[in-house]
Formats: sequence, C-alpha cells, structure tokens
Amino acid sequence: MFEWVFIAGEIASVVFKLLYLGLIIGTIVVVVLDNRNPVKTMSWILVLMFLPVVGLILYFFFGRSHRHERIISKRSYSRLLKKPMAEYLAQEEVPTHAQYQRLMDFFRLTNQSLPFEGNQVTLYTSGQEMLEALLQAISEAKHHIHLEFYIIEDDRIGRKVREALIAKAQQGVEVKVIYDDVGCWKVPRLFFQEMRANGIEVYSFLKVFFPLFTSKVNYRNHRKIVVVDGKVGFIGGMNLAERYVDGVAWGSWHDAHLRLEGRAVHGLQTTFLLDWYFVDRSLLTSKVYFPKQDRCGSSLVQVVAGDPVSPWRELMQGLMMALGQAKRYFYIQTPYFLPTESLLIAMQTAALAGVDVRLMIPKRADSRLTHWASCSYLKDVLLAGVKVYFYQPGFLHSKLMVSDDMLFCVGSANLDFRSFEHNFEVNAYVYDSQSAPIVREAFLKDQQACEQVALRAWQQRPWYRKSVESVVRLMAPLL
Repeated sequence: MFEWVFIAGEIASVVFKLLYLGLIIGTIVVVVLDNRNPVKTMSWILVLMFLPVVGLILYFFFGRSHRHERIISKRSYSRLLKKPMAEYLAQEEVPTHAQYQRLMDFFRLTNQSLPFEGNQVTLYTSGQEMLEALLQAISEAKHHIHLEFYIIEDDRIGRKVREALIAKAQQGVEVKVIYDDVGCWKVPRLFFQEMRANGIEVYSFLKVFFPLFTSKVNYRNHRKIVVVDGKVGFIGGMNLAERYVDGVAWGSWHDAHLRLEGRAVHGLQTTFLLDWYFVDRSLLTSKVYFPKQDRCGSSLVQVVAGDPVSPWRELMQGLMMALGQAKRYFYIQTPYFLPTESLLIAMQTAALAGVDVRLMIPKRADSRLTHWASCSYLKDVLLAGVKVYFYQPGFLHSKLMVSDDMLFCVGSANLDFRSFEHNFEVNAYVYDSQSAPIVREAFLKDQQACEQVALRAWQQRPWYRKSVESVVRLMAPLL
C-alpha cells in the first residue's frame, strides 16, 4: 500500500513539473509572439527563466498587453468628438504652424487631438500658486466641475479641495470626480463617501479587488485634469496632497502645471468625458460641456492623451518628432529618465546635429530603483553632447519640455516606459512665441539650482555604483 502511495506521489510530482514547465514555456512563447520591444521581451524572458514562480505572478499582474482592446466604440467616440470638432472647424482659420505642422498633423490624425488657437495659458511651478488658482476656479463654477487626479490624499490639501467641491455641489453645481484606485489605495473610504453623501459623483478608475486581482493593477490613470464650466482647465504634474505644496523631508517639491482658458479646454473635456464613460458607462455629449468661446490669448494648444489601449504610442512618438524638428535648443525636465531605445536615439541624434539638448532630473528621487535606472542612461546621452543637470533643492517632479522659443509641453507623462506603455496620461502641447520664452526662462532659473554632470567625472564614479545601476536597468521596462 505504501509503495502505491509513493508511486502515485512521484507520478503527481512529475505531472506537476511537466505542467509547470509547459506553463513557463507557453508564457515565454506568448511574450515572444506579442512582438514587443526586444529589450522588454528579453526582460520578461529572463524574469520567467530565473524566477519562474515570481515571474509568472509578475507577468500575470504586470506584463500582459491590452493594446488590442478598446475603451469606447468608434461610433460613440465620434459622438463625443462631434461638439469639439464643430468648434475646431468653426475657427476663423484652421490652425497651422510652419515648423511644427507635421507634429500637429500627427497628433490630429492618430490621436484626434484637435489644435485650437486663441487660448490663454498660465504656467505654475509652485504648488501653492496652483492650489490657489484651482480653488478660485472652483469657487467661480456655475454649471459643472470635472476633476480627475491620480492621487487625492486625505490630508490638509485633499480635504481643502474636497470641502470646496462639496460647497459647490450644495449650490447645485454638477461635480464629477475620478481618482485612481491604486494611487489612492491608502486613502480611507470615508474620504470619498463624504463626497458622495454631499451630492458629488465619485468613481475610482480601474478598481482592483482581492481576490479578483488582475493585470489592471499595472494600467493606472496618471492624468491630472480639472475642467470648470467647459471654459477653464488645469493640466500638469501636480496631484492633491500636502507634499506638492509643502515639499518633502529633504527639500522642496518642484513641479509644473498649466491653467488653460479658451477652446483648448475642449480637449481636456473630451479626455475627461472619455474616462467618465469608462467608469460610469454614460456618454455625455451635451453642448453645455463644450460652450462657445471667444479668442482670449495667443496660444495654439493641442491636448494629447496617451493610453495603453491605443494602437500607437502618441506621446513617445510626438516627443521624438519634436526633437527631430528642433533647430536651436530642446530642454527637458523629468523626475524619471527611463527612455525607450528610439527616444534615446532621438535625443542623441538631435544633440549630435548641433541642437542644444538639456536634460534636468532630480539629484535625489522618491524611488531609489527608478533613480538608479535613470542614472544608467546618463552616459549614453552625455557621450552625444546632451547637457545633464541634477536638481538639488528638493524633488523635481516637473514633466516639461520647451524648444526654440516656440513650443513647450506640460503634462502628466514622465520620460519612462510606464508613461509611454502602461499609464493613461495627458499632455498639453503649446505653440506660442510669446509664452514659450517664459517657460524657457523658468527652466534656466531652475538650472541655476542644479549641478551639471560632467562626462569624465560621471565615468569615474565607483564601480559598485555602476554595477547596481546596470543591474537595475535590466528591469527598466518593468519599473
């Protein structure tokens, strides 16, 4: 009897190993046939080979691609775009721009990002100034407030905004709020329940449940959008939390955010209403969300959304095009620098062609792994002549670029694999010879608080530091 039990156990063990081996091989085949970036494919294969159990779990949660899926049907999306398209066509002149016409056409054709002229754009690099402007806009709302953030903390800042929203909801203003479920994991349920109890419609984006834990945890809504009455909008890198105003333990928090006024707000509204359809399954297309607006400034603006279900990587491709069209300079601020191979080559090519390319990242970041991985790429750009700067006063969280005193971009997307591949992001591309120099001066002011990285000194840093950065770099597509 004992022998039969032993034999049965051995057979079961062999069957389990064969099934497990088949699962590993099958997963590797799926990864290969997905035809992704070879670097990312090799990263997953190495993880699956050397950490098979952990690798399977990580791939199930974080590795699967959803780019073949659709958030909304083409017919419904056309209905949503009907009002913005009418406003776009009603402009006195269809916006054109000699140097950046191809870039504008790319966004319009691949992303349905409509360029609107005659907008007023205000840049905020201070969290306190942005918060004051946001609260002022909320207080002036007459019909609706649409608010979407990756993080809304239950702290002094989050509660202040919540109370302002509740006050407007009690006045009869329509208030809709979207927050990211993973970004707000630590926020007590009562924080949002109080909003609902006071007439605010609140939804979490891609809610993650246990045990129904899925790869949705990897596809986060990183957007920061506010639309007030369809006329005023906010977009950028700041969330609603104390650290964005008060800073962190080791210094200040430096960021970039925009206030938009004019027809370009239609682009922000379209992005928000698309996300609202995703969470609520209600398609809002009323003209009250897209009011007619007069010209109020000189800026030509395109609001460009990026997501993991689009067949194209518009934000990455657009940045590459902008680099290729730069003639004099191209300045970049980003908290994380984990570029794709194609974007890295675009930066190197621009610098080698004589364009003054500058990259600013924080001296100290909020994540050691991502910072080490970012540092591993610096030699690649330094060799091509890119000037690299470490921001020293605190944490640089700004996602900003400016070029040739004519173009600048501010939004939620970092220069990393996660923003280009996994997150729902949104950036504003602004074409304006009056406001772009202001943004350039803001960059140069920040540069004065930086330490420039010298190639020779960078190459001479300790071998163990280089080793750690090189190992972490292997995980860059997964960070």
